[in-house]
Amino acid sequence: MARCIQDNIIEIIPFECPPLQYITCENGRKPVLVYDEHHCCQYYACDCFCEGWGDPHYVTFDGQFYSYQGNCTYILMKEIRPRYHLEIYIDSVYCDPVEHVSCPRSIIVSYNKLVINLTNNNLIGDLKAFENNIKLRLPYARNDVRVISSGLDLILSIPQLGVNITFGATGFGINLPFEHFGNNTQGHCGTCNNNKADDCMIPGGILVDDCAVMADYWPAIGANDEICTPPTALLSVWDNKKLTSKPCQAHPDCNLLDSELFKACHSHISPKNFFLACEYDSCHMSNPAVVCTSLQTYARACSQLGICIHWRNYTYLCNIECPADKVFNPCGPAEPPTCADMYFAEVFEYNCEECICDKASKSVTCKPKTCPDVNPEICTEPGFVLVNVTNPSDPCCSKQVCSNMCPPMDKKCAVGYTPVLEVPDGKCCPEIKCEPKKVCVHKNMEYKPGTNIPVVDCRECSCTWDVDPKTQLFNIKCGSVQCNEKCDPGYGYVKTTFDDCCGKCVQTHCIVNNNGVDKILKVKSDVKGSVALRYGIYLVQCPPFNISNCNMGHHTWPHVTSLHFTSLINVFEGVDKIKGCQVQTSRDYINHNDCQSEKRMDLTFCSGDCTRFSRYTEPGLSSCSCCQATRSSNRTVNLGCVNGHIVTHTYIHVEECSCSKANCHRAGAGHTLAEDSQRKRSFGRP
Repeated sequence: MARCIQDNIIEIIPFECPPLQYITCENGRKPVLVYDEHHCCQYYACDCFCEGWGDPHYVTFDGQFYSYQGNCTYILMKEIRPRYHLEIYIDSVYCDPVEHVSCPRSIIVSYNKLVINLTNNNLIGDLKAFENNIKLRLPYARNDVRVISSGLDLILSIPQLGVNITFGATGFGINLPFEHFGNNTQGHCGTCNNNKADDCMIPGGILVDDCAVMADYWPAIGANDEICTPPTALLSVWDNKKLTSKPCQAHPDCNLLDSELFKACHSHISPKNFFLACEYDSCHMSNPAVVCTSLQTYARACSQLGICIHWRNYTYLCNIECPADKVFNPCGPAEPPTCADMYFAEVFEYNCEECICDKASKSVTCKPKTCPDVNPEICTEPGFVLVNVTNPSDPCCSKQVCSNMCPPMDKKCAVGYTPVLEVPDGKCCPEIKCEPKKVCVHKNMEYKPGTNIPVVDCRECSCTWDVDPKTQLFNIKCGSVQCNEKCDPGYGYVKTTFDDCCGKCVQTHCIVNNNGVDKILKVKSDVKGSVALRYGIYLVQCPPFNISNCNMGHHTWPHVTSLHFTSLINVFEGVDKIKGCQVQTSRDYINHNDCQSEKRMDLTFCSGDCTRFSRYTEPGLSSCSCCQATRSSNRTVNLGCVNGHIVTHTYIHVEECSCSKANCHRAGAGHTLAEDSQRKRSFGRP
């Protein structure tokens, strides 16, 4: 943007475009990007699309639906502010002998000093185009206006403006780009601004509630050499209500619009208005085939969105007969290609034929394509002959090549065999022969000699070097599974279920390791059934100290206080060998509440002689000492439990022992620490 400040100084201000906002078009079309009035910024808008069909029904540029019966020529569209001087009119006449309903007889287009009349002659689908009452020879092109025929419709286009107008026996359609005509239209098609609220506008910008009333106020003056006198608004409203109030049911073919046949289009364009129009025509037209106009108009709207629906095979009323030079295609191009689209006298190739476009007749003449002569190859090798093949450089022509006439070699060999190519005597073509490999085959798997083969039913199998005379493959030799029935000490071999080939070793005795020697303990007599065997270390408790037994060099043997499952091992074997009070170590597992350490641990306790007594004591008193722990610490270890859990367990580790004074006459006083240390070592073993 620029503005003048003073003294011929111009200030340039950058113009920032607002962010794009996507919109929804009321007429069901896709939004398009257009430039603003300064041609700087883009925004979304909706192109103008108006259509009419039946007797007749209208959908305005903004998607407003209404029905209107008129017997005159009316303005469909004209510019509010003349810019391109484009005007479009519709000539409607009463077309039913009973009801006062009307049908479009022609569409009149005025542009660039041309007035083109697209006519449905006698309302029977005889479509013709006229300029100044002179019939046009189609295709037609003049002053940037083109007219062609697709067989079902006449199509008038203005390429420079992007305008497309169709007219046929079933109705009309008008496509105008918003870029040129947005916010600048009036007439039966309303104002193109994506707002239904202002579509029912009469000349002078006055809005009315009913578009059928609005339509009365847009007669064309001088467009068709006739003057129409519109009825009063009240009469128009009363007449319209009279027609629509007739009670009846829609023709069954109208239900096709709401069926699975058109389901792919329902989410893009609602069939509601087309069904209402079909229902209306069923009630007010004596010819039932008029319902085809609603079906065809909806199908055409869907096809313009790329949704092709083959609907005519589902109704007997709407068959199409094409001219001799055309075929019916429900989604064919809007403008079929003609010679007018090419240079006159142009030669082109189509369907392997050479064609020429004739200027005089504007028709195409074709004849089979002439292929050049190609020298054949020399083919003298055995098994090779000349054959005709498609020429890669020209698919419409063929050439001769030297080809091998042998059949394709696609033979496959079974597992264990390998294909070998050979030429039999007296033949030219090679053949595939399957020769056996030096393998065994079991369940489509190959095994080399000497390898084991997994086989069920307690049989061990292996691949041998023996050849099967029938298959020429190596044989498989099987034998019963040899079970190892030798078990470790303390375990016995037991035969299990029939599903297992061999039995297993089951523990029958407790095994304990004493000074590196494994000893087998008998099972207690009350143990029955399959139970986990455990052995116990017995607690040793010293008796109350008796001073009369306190002789140097002599020992009082401890006695057993409890038994578990097995006979007591001589735990005190070699006690005489221990002379002084010191830390002793045993290596064994730690057990606690059905949990056991992962490995054997070094467990410490105090043991040794403390037989000395004081000579210098008061009369009648004596003193004694016991081997006790004077320094210890707590240690932790992880135990694995039967239920799979891992727990942490704390135990006492004795680090230093000494002979401490004790009241030997008090029961248990002399063995408290020793007993505690021994108890820490008491556990069961599975």
